[in-house]
Amino acid sequence: MKFTDGYWMMREGVHASYPAEVLDVDAGTGSFTVHAPVQRIRHRGDLLKGPVVTLTCSSPMRDVVGVTVTHFAGVRPPRPEFEVAADPDVDAAVAVDDDAVSLTSGDLTVRVARGDEWRVDFSAGGRRLTGSGFKAMAIIDTDEGRHYVREQLDLGVDHYVYGLGERFGPLVKNGQSVDIWNADGGTASEQAYKNVPFFLTNAGYGVFVDHPGRVSFEVASEAVARAQFSVEGQSMRYYLIYGPTPREILRKYTALTGRPARVPDWSFGLWLSTSFTTSYDEETVTSFIEGMAQRDLPLSVFHFDCFWMREFQWCDFQWDPRVFPDPPGMLRRLKERGLRICVWINPYIGQRSPLFEEGKARGYLLKRPNGDVWQWDKWQPGCAVVDFTNPEAREWYAAKLDALLDMGVDCFKTDFGERIPTDAVFYDGSDPERAHNYYTYLYNQTVFELLRKRRGEGEAVVFARSATAGGQRFPVHWGGDCESTFEAMAESLRGGLSLGMSGFGYWSHDIGGFEGTPDPALFKRWIAFGLLSSHSRLHGSHSYRVPWLFDEESVDVLRHFTRLKMRLMPYLAGAARQAYGEGLPMMRAMVVEFPDDPACTHLERQYMLGDDLLVAPVFSADGQVAYYVPEGVWTHYLTGERVHGGRWVRERHGFDSLPLLVRPGAVIPEGAVDDRPDYDHADGVTLRVYELADGARATTEIPAPSGGGTAASFTTSRDGAAVRVAAEFAGGAGKPWNVLLAGVDSVARVEGGTVDEHPHGTLVRADGPQIAITLEDR
Repeated sequence: MKFTDGYWMMREGVHASYPAEVLDVDAGTGSFTVHAPVQRIRHRGDLLKGPVVTLTCSSPMRDVVGVTVTHFAGVRPPRPEFEVAADPDVDAAVAVDDDAVSLTSGDLTVRVARGDEWRVDFSAGGRRLTGSGFKAMAIIDTDEGRHYVREQLDLGVDHYVYGLGERFGPLVKNGQSVDIWNADGGTASEQAYKNVPFFLTNAGYGVFVDHPGRVSFEVASEAVARAQFSVEGQSMRYYLIYGPTPREILRKYTALTGRPARVPDWSFGLWLSTSFTTSYDEETVTSFIEGMAQRDLPLSVFHFDCFWMREFQWCDFQWDPRVFPDPPGMLRRLKERGLRICVWINPYIGQRSPLFEEGKARGYLLKRPNGDVWQWDKWQPGCAVVDFTNPEAREWYAAKLDALLDMGVDCFKTDFGERIPTDAVFYDGSDPERAHNYYTYLYNQTVFELLRKRRGEGEAVVFARSATAGGQRFPVHWGGDCESTFEAMAESLRGGLSLGMSGFGYWSHDIGGFEGTPDPALFKRWIAFGLLSSHSRLHGSHSYRVPWLFDEESVDVLRHFTRLKMRLMPYLAGAARQAYGEGLPMMRAMVVEFPDDPACTHLERQYMLGDDLLVAPVFSADGQVAYYVPEGVWTHYLTGERVHGGRWVRERHGFDSLPLLVRPGAVIPEGAVDDRPDYDHADGVTLRVYELADGARATTEIPAPSGGGTAASFTTSRDGAAVRVAAEFAGGAGKPWNVLLAGVDSVARVEGGTVDEHPHGTLVRADGPQIAITLEDR
């Protein structure tokens, strides 16, 4: 929201007051409060005037400072609120002198000047990160009687802002106006399904605005040298998080708001959907599954979209008996094929659903101020909304899903949750404006916790469309309704990278696009992108997504990239461990990994998959692609070809290829199984070693299938011409394992293994727990 009319004036009907000086300081243990009049105090008469801004600073954990700006403190405690963690042992030191009051937490300091000029500065590592100065912090009133709190933080010349949820416009948010307000708006506009009031910068810090309702951001847009954020009300709290790197900022932000949960290995396999409005029954479903098997296409999950239930009765959680006369038997037959089952749900109850009267009678649906059930005719005739602020309503909703789990369903696609009304009354008295975005948190939490309770830790997974801050705890999320175009494929990637920079560890999208039917070229290019994403799903709106309906080459391309992903599972499982253990997204914008490379600042058509794989999807039918390679000698994973970095590269790729480059010095564990994701990733693993520098040492851990520990750990080191690899398996039981020295055609000597031929280098098959390789003189 913009308040000013250019640099000098306010917009008509808008009145702003700015803190002018520190009147006094209340210093406590680990926090301080300053009272700042909005005019200079020259004499006692000035003490009779208002307003006074109250600024409180504290620290919930190391390297994080919370700032609360308040005008009137007499408002009722707001509801709902984000769940924000706090470390009770955080050591925050407060210092007060004639010049300033400051609080230091870890390496981060906030300092409020007590001189003639109002100023708040944040510093760390001996440098100023940002701050709030002249006419930056403000309390604002309008002639219509509305009240706002605003803050502006300085942006340096080369400072860039990222995040704010899954946004489909430019990855760099500078110059944009962003409202944190969930909307069902597709992927081609400024609206977003997943709005998160958090941004990170390349300047060493991130900012989380602790307000679950609408937060308006003006990022170098209203004041071009400032990042502005405002909320309606009398108070606003935000947290400034020191990194200094983007990875560290994400670690600390997710420690504050919640880490992504661990998801099961089977969820990383290929998901196939019935699609949305297509006609299907058990015969159709079986034909798809048999068609995949006949064509040697690995499939892990089959998804039933909306019409598994009868029309106009969404949601009643009952299989349509006209097309599914024997749901338990059908699910049993599908599971005998080794498949997991997902079904579509949403949080809305149509008037024709038997659950409508049940929910109405028990008070489980949102109400209007006069006590009527809140309803409208969008999506389903007479549609009502489950009130997840009511604990009994959550139990009621979960019980309906529990019956499906008993039947054989494994997980749920938790669709919708964005169009939550603001003229409704919530059971717990929540402010509707604050509850609008927060609703999705309660919705997905209800479903995810049921799955976790029934399936166990690490076995719960949903496919969610809507989210807000903290929603990363309930994965997985997908990008929503995109069109079947290359432009939509690119906007989807921007959305996924933006979401990853907002604390979400996993992300997916509809391969081929949702709206419309992709032509074969687009479908095949999207397959490569989709199978090199965290999660991979074939889904559409009114057309099927089985590959043989496009062309036979689509079948080959899908087989090629699905099997590649299955072989990469030991590596992907390690990247997933970083997601749930550290809050790092599996798919990362280049600037996350290379914050000191200016060429990576705006890159949004490529990404890092985990620490060491660079992926550049091809956004053209003819295979032309341009991408940037950071410094060093990188290697094409699919061909073994070397690429010298520090430059842009232009290439042409067939449908069975794309730029998939390995970072120099990386050790990529490749699995021995390519037809399923949930296998023993350590059994038969091949460590692919790339450009290991003299003196380098790399540790590669293979997570256990259960996620409860490490199945195997390998240490790879190089000392001159000597390369050594040591293996340690859980429980002490050895398993077959190999080492591939990529780009090395021959070696002088090998101890502890036997040499075999490989098109990408020298393959050594281990005889025991250690291999010693002597390289030939070059």
